[in-house]
Amino acid sequence: MTNAIVISEFGDSSVLNFTEVPTPTPAPGQVLVKMRATGVNFIEIYQRKGLYSVPLPTVLGAEGMGVIEALGEGVTTLEVGQRIAFTDGISTYAEHALVDAQKALLIPEGMDDLTAAALPLQGLTAHYLSSSTFALGPEHTALIHAGAGGVGLLLIQLAKMRGARVFTTVSDEFKAELAREAGADEVLSYDGFDVRVRELTNGRGVDVVYDGVGQATFDRSLMSLAIRGMMVLFGAASGPVPEFDLQRLNSGGSLFITRPTLWNYLLTAEERNWRWSELTEAVISGKLNVRIGGTYPLAQAAQAHDDLAGRKTTGKLLLLP
Repeated sequence: MTNAIVISEFGDSSVLNFTEVPTPTPAPGQVLVKMRATGVNFIEIYQRKGLYSVPLPTVLGAEGMGVIEALGEGVTTLEVGQRIAFTDGISTYAEHALVDAQKALLIPEGMDDLTAAALPLQGLTAHYLSSSTFALGPEHTALIHAGAGGVGLLLIQLAKMRGARVFTTVSDEFKAELAREAGADEVLSYDGFDVRVRELTNGRGVDVVYDGVGQATFDRSLMSLAIRGMMVLFGAASGPVPEFDLQRLNSGGSLFITRPTLWNYLLTAEERNWRWSELTEAVISGKLNVRIGGTYPLAQAAQAHDDLAGRKTTGKLLLLP
């Protein structure tokens, strides 16, 4: 038996129950991992509430790191005792979890456990946004919302590495200081950010907006774009964006909009390993800082959910089995 966080009904954080469950057995092509740290993400809040469909009862979670404890049939590329990280594990709010061997990310020497657990989902997201969805360069100006969040802090740093001019929005001065430390050129309040963007760009607007906030920022994000600018809507922390008239893209200046998701940017092992190796090399060399905003015992998953949903945190939240 092993301990896990199980939900048997949808609802608020009180439905997260710390209990014993059978230790999972790896199927062919899988490995059993003894978890050392589990990432907490907004998607698990949506799943807990029933906004995203999951079967009940279930153990939430997909991200984290740990040590391989057993190999399923046919696994030849990994070994018992290796440290691996993952962004698409199976039921990681637990002391033990399963991971498809082909999706395991080897953790290099020199990277500590907590950093390795905090990096996969948000780091890979920031990487594909800045290098693939809209490939930033020195000629670009980008607006990144929620600059002190887990994705935001990493995305600011990666955007600056690529030479872009970076604006970001935050909700208070503490978060503003974190965004400045990450390299943001301009830190803006959410109030009237579209007006301020126009002022800072002599009326032109920005080339791209990276928006993981959604409903609360969407309209003004469109208004912040330059002609032929791109709106990259990659999340909805404030709620889903309502339907809108596509004519707005025309009237706004032949704008583009995309709603990407990480899994479509991890289509092959080569692509996954390329993104992971660039991230880990940047971390180990000191070019990329991964902020861990808080750690919680696994049994306190409800508190972690409440803190994340209440926007009380910066950086990454981790559960420690």
